[in-house]
Amino acid sequence: MRAFPRALLAGVMACCLAPAVMAAQHRLDGYWELRVPNPDGDGTFRDTYLQLRQSGGDVRGSLVRWHDALPLAGTLKNGVIEFATEPPASAPRWEQRPIVFHGAFSHGSLSLSMQDGDHTYSGVVMRATEAATEPPKPLPLPALQDLPDNGLARTPPMGWNSWNKFAGKIDDADVRAMADAMVASGMSKVGYTYINIDDTWELGRDAAGNIVPNRKFPDMKALADYVHSKGLKIGIYSSPGPKTCALYEGSFGHVRQDAETYASWGIDYLKYDLCTDLDVYPDDAPTLQAIYEEMGQALQATHRPIVYSLCEYGRGKVWSGWGEKSGGNLWRTTGDIEDTWKSMDAIGFSQIKIARYVKPGHWNDPDMLEIGNGGMTADEYRTHMSLWSLLAAPLIAGNDLRTMTEETRSILMNTEIIAIDQDPKFMPVTEVSHDGAIAVLMRPLHDGSVAVGLFNRGPVPATGTFSLASLPASFKGKQLSVRDLWQHAGVSLNNDSYATTVPTHGVVMLRITAR
Repeated sequence: MRAFPRALLAGVMACCLAPAVMAAQHRLDGYWELRVPNPDGDGTFRDTYLQLRQSGGDVRGSLVRWHDALPLAGTLKNGVIEFATEPPASAPRWEQRPIVFHGAFSHGSLSLSMQDGDHTYSGVVMRATEAATEPPKPLPLPALQDLPDNGLARTPPMGWNSWNKFAGKIDDADVRAMADAMVASGMSKVGYTYINIDDTWELGRDAAGNIVPNRKFPDMKALADYVHSKGLKIGIYSSPGPKTCALYEGSFGHVRQDAETYASWGIDYLKYDLCTDLDVYPDDAPTLQAIYEEMGQALQATHRPIVYSLCEYGRGKVWSGWGEKSGGNLWRTTGDIEDTWKSMDAIGFSQIKIARYVKPGHWNDPDMLEIGNGGMTADEYRTHMSLWSLLAAPLIAGNDLRTMTEETRSILMNTEIIAIDQDPKFMPVTEVSHDGAIAVLMRPLHDGSVAVGLFNRGPVPATGTFSLASLPASFKGKQLSVRDLWQHAGVSLNNDSYATTVPTHGVVMLRITAR
């Protein structure tokens, strides 16, 4: 989930605001409507509102969407108005920068320019006769029933998604280039399959109600055909809500119609992001199941094999059963990951306690990989890849595949680590010890071997130790072979344990086999 204030800020990254004839208005009180072009050059608009209150020379209010509001404050003096949004202290780092408005108010006409970071935009706002900020009324949802397994994703899906690196700056040419790079880099040979388009591809609907892509994506069927020609598969994004997280067209009221459209384009994977549906329906597990089951039924009715990714941020304990019952192949278990150690560490290690709830075809999803995006060290990225693989999490790269360094390639394409993630007989990871900064995780594998990760979660290098007493009973009395999966070399044991120095925020990954 991209938090609503962030989507709200993204909605006003550019301003070319529609003028209008306005009745005389000598105070600022009320709603002022802004028709804001999306900044991505896709030909779409978002209607944004300023709710302003004037008290003498003070101006307060909100930047408003029907699902959220961001506080703002400023002044009006001698007809000159200045105000700025006030992001809450709890907002993620990308939401902390205020949007600043400057302008003039005279005879009921409000003219503004807007500064967002290094960019300034000018325009005219108009007085809104009605706020139009209420969500639509709920529509009937299907009666709950357990959907059959669609037979897909027998191991965790592997591929690439556009959001982490490109966000709204993604288009047809970029997607084709990522498909080319996935093949040229060799990623497709080690298991990466899906090229997934995230949010901001939507324009709206035609007269028949069919979803239509914006001008960044002139021909989705042709794009899908191109990706398929590379031996890859293609994914797309939507929301059960009226709007997506970035406030583009959602599937609300058009679920079956959208599923049929995706199938006709040749789509192989759908990420279905809850977003604005939270403002329409109650936030409880039965309702969430019905919301997602509606699209699950629609996808299965197309008779096209489409992997179904539920993006609901772990609400209603989706892993405990209803995700599978609604037709899901994977389900988000957390909020959005950031390209920071703090975010990745917190998300990854929080998953161990729910690792037992998955099975082939139905996977916990702690969000996409940030490897190669520059916010972490190489050791931290190796931890990222190792932890996600021990968790049997989907491996969905989020970097620019065209510009990968050799170091990034070596992390994303480590076949020995990938083999842990893709092990055909899923058995859950467990934490076998936690001594100071060192956490030791272990996961049994299909051939009787075990994968062991020694993770240093602390700020300085530390000694990590794995006791052979932690091994399954089947290892007792047998000769052991131990391989370091990042060094690609065998290592020696010291009697009843293995000890090594683990770098700051780093990992040592072992595969131990009994002969």
